[in-house]
Formats: sequence, structure tokens, C-alpha cells
Amino acid sequence: MSRVNMGAPLADRMRPQQLDQFVGQAQILGPGKPLRQAIESDQLHSMLFWGPPGTGKTTLARMLAQHSGAHFASLSAVLSGVADIRKAIKEAELRQPQRTLLFVDEVHRFNKSQQDAFLPHVENGTIILIGATTENPSFELNNALLSRCRVYVLKRLKTDDLVRIQDLALDDRERGLATFAVGVPALQRERIAQAADGDARCALTLLEIAVDLARGEGHTEVVKAIVDELIKGGVRRFDNKGDIFYDQISAL
Repeated sequence: MSRVNMGAPLADRMRPQQLDQFVGQAQILGPGKPLRQAIESDQLHSMLFWGPPGTGKTTLARMLAQHSGAHFASLSAVLSGVADIRKAIKEAELRQPQRTLLFVDEVHRFNKSQQDAFLPHVENGTIILIGATTENPSFELNNALLSRCRVYVLKRLKTDDLVRIQDLALDDRERGLATFAVGVPALQRERIAQAADGDARCALTLLEIAVDLARGEGHTEVVKAIVDELIKGGVRRFDNKGDIFYDQISAL
């Protein structure tokens, strides 16, 4: 395992390194499911991950690259333009015969001409494109790009999934919180999971803050009052179509 930057947020440190460590999304990763089969047979294809924040889109893309031996490159559609796309494509061409998995976060933010810039390179295999979006791809992406990518829907994580993710962080001495020896009672883990509303990143951020507060106050476990303070004033936020929402905790 590579050296872990303990100054990085817990959610980044705890990204799963192997497919079997990935929690949730059994509808696309369970035994016999198409994406699972593509991964296990090393027959990756261009695809779109559609789902709410914190459901594992970026993590899954990184794992696909690692599992296949492909080079992982990434762009943010918010910060990038056609020049950045061309640069990424050129680098992928120079890298051949090694495959390049190009991950594009918030791919729906690219306009038509920017989306079109990927088409010939997806077709000729220069890149394996993985786009991540919180928006319905049928409405936000060009038909030409959609026809070249398979869409996988990632669902909001269940409360049990988020409790499990917290457990992994609390038990991990290399990347997680185990060395701090601060306990988090089951009820408080469940409350954190419920407040995170399906978002693993949010759950781990809340957990990390809770443990830090407990340590700062000299506690050996996260008490109810700490979690009360963290989750009060949660703000429900909608996307621009009103069909996806999640709780953004004000303490974050």
C-alpha cells in the first residue's frame, strides 16, 4: 500500500483500494452484473456514472483504472475547456499502448462542442471515457456521446452502508481513526449515517469532525451532545431540476 497522507480528509484516505472493499451499489457491482463482469474480464468500455454526490463515482473510476492497469487521468468540466481535452487526448496517444481511463467529473457541464471533442477518441480507443454526473444524462448530454457510453445508475447509499463505512474508518489504523482510540457508540454512528442522507463523503466528514471534537474535549467516546451539535441545522438542497436532493450539513 502506498504511503497515506494523514493530512488529507478522512473521506479521501478511506477510498477503497480494491473492488471487494467497495460498499454499496450492488445493483451494478453484484455478482453477474454487467459492470462487474466487464471489470473481471478486463473488457472496460466508455461509461457514464449517474448518481447523487458521495455515492462513489470518482472512487469507482479510480478502481477501474487500477484494476485494469490503465493510466488514470481526470478533468473537471467546471474548470476545463477544449484545450484541456485536447491536451489529455494527446497525452493518451503518447502513452499508448497503455490504455488511458479519462475521468470527467460533472461531464454535463461541458457544452456540445466540448462533448463532441471526445467522440473520435472514444471510437478509436485512444481513451476509455468515464463521465460522472448528478444530472439525467438523457437531458444533459449529446445523443452522439450517449450512444457511445453505457449509463450506470449509482443510488444513494443506505443507512446500513454508511454505518459500515464508518466502522471501516474507525477500525483502520493506517488510513482511518483507530489510532485515536475514540469510540463512537452504535446509536451515534447511525445518527451520523442518517444525517449524511446517502452521501459517504458527508458521513466520513461528520465522523472525522465528531472524533476531533471528542478528542479536543478530552472524551474517549463521541457523546450525544457532539453529534447533536454537528447535525443541527442541516440544509436541504435541490439540484436545478428539483429531482435530486441531499442534506448539506451546515457544520461542513
